[in-house]
Amino acid sequence: MIWPRMQVTLRPFAMALVQGDADPPPASGRLSFRTPRWLALLFPFRIVSLVQVADLVLALVLFLLTLSTVSDWNVQAARAHEVNPAVPGPVPMWFLYLTAFGASLPVALRDRRPLVAWRVAALLMPVSIWVAGTIGHTDPPYVSTVIPAYLLVLYSVGVRCDRQITVGVWLVSVLAAWIVHPNSMMLVTVIVTVALLFGYNVRVRRRATDKLVVEERRSQEAKSAQAVLAERARIARELHDVVAHHMSVIAIQAEAVPLKAKGDPVQLEAGLTEIRQLSLEAIAELRQVLGVLRDQDGRTDTAPQPGLDRIDELVTNARAAGLAVLVKQPEPPGRLPPAVELSAYRIVQESLSNVMRHAPGAPVAVDIALNGEELLLHVVNGPGAEPGAAPGAGQGLVGMRERAALLGGTLTAGTVTGGGFEVRARLPIADRESL
Repeated sequence: MIWPRMQVTLRPFAMALVQGDADPPPASGRLSFRTPRWLALLFPFRIVSLVQVADLVLALVLFLLTLSTVSDWNVQAARAHEVNPAVPGPVPMWFLYLTAFGASLPVALRDRRPLVAWRVAALLMPVSIWVAGTIGHTDPPYVSTVIPAYLLVLYSVGVRCDRQITVGVWLVSVLAAWIVHPNSMMLVTVIVTVALLFGYNVRVRRRATDKLVVEERRSQEAKSAQAVLAERARIARELHDVVAHHMSVIAIQAEAVPLKAKGDPVQLEAGLTEIRQLSLEAIAELRQVLGVLRDQDGRTDTAPQPGLDRIDELVTNARAAGLAVLVKQPEPPGRLPPAVELSAYRIVQESLSNVMRHAPGAPVAVDIALNGEELLLHVVNGPGAEPGAAPGAGQGLVGMRERAALLGGTLTAGTVTGGGFEVRARLPIADRESL
């Protein structure tokens, strides 16, 4: 029980001193630029980061300031030692250079390897403390130029390292301050805590921003996928309406033409010509629906979609297939929104196709009327003259209801007394244009 608790307690120290590692530096295009070609031979880096350049400049300034400060201390220590041999004399020059590197090298490393920079600062900190206490006689024993360098490194650790590593760095810094100079421990603790918390707050905000960007991208991808599915469903409905209607008419015509012709070549040729015309119309509408799928540049077919002005074509085809169709359209409905006209056309088309499939030879009444701001459709048929095809999957009725629902309308369908079938649709006319 004791060892696991010790492991948990010592883990932040281990992460900070040995095991842990920092996150990779964030990509920032605004603070980076490519090296010009004329400098490519002299400068080994293709991309230059302004942050790194600023750190290198600051590191050089800190190195020179620290070296100048401790050199002055060393000269003063030598003079004091000459006057009073009991006073400690100057220290070797390599201690001065180590102190200068302790203030500059961590700053130069903090952008790319912040945790390594802190470890270097922590490793060289005892040297600077010893130099400050031996020849600088400062209280507390810290070199003034080392303090801002250490705080910058702490900020980088808070921004780029995990919470456990940040806690370990805080604990090491506070314990070291308590050992070196207990009287200044509280002030050092506050300064170290502020630097780490400020960096960690920046880290949390960056991560929240990154998550928000990821969520927005996922949301956009989901919307795009939903739009693709909706477009596929729309194309599927269009294909169903086109293929079902025309193929039903062609099939009935192909069966009826030989019976009507009764060996007469002229009537047979006329019937085959009509079948061919229906086939060409079906192919043309299929090309119109699938044009956008074939166009790699995203251009759509600009041919007008069928509307109420082509209802007569549907009626003609249905009559040629043996239906007795009566159309009631008292007055021209005027110019309606394209979506309303297309939906009305497809609903009438699907209704007539269903009659041809399931009630061949039945009388059909098509009633199209305007009632205020609504377009009303009523297609009703009686029983067929001969048995029809077996009931299908019902996709036609589903498609008609979806078309009406997309416009904010309603569609009902069902059997009527006497064995017939009726379809009633109410399509609101939004943004109606007048001629």
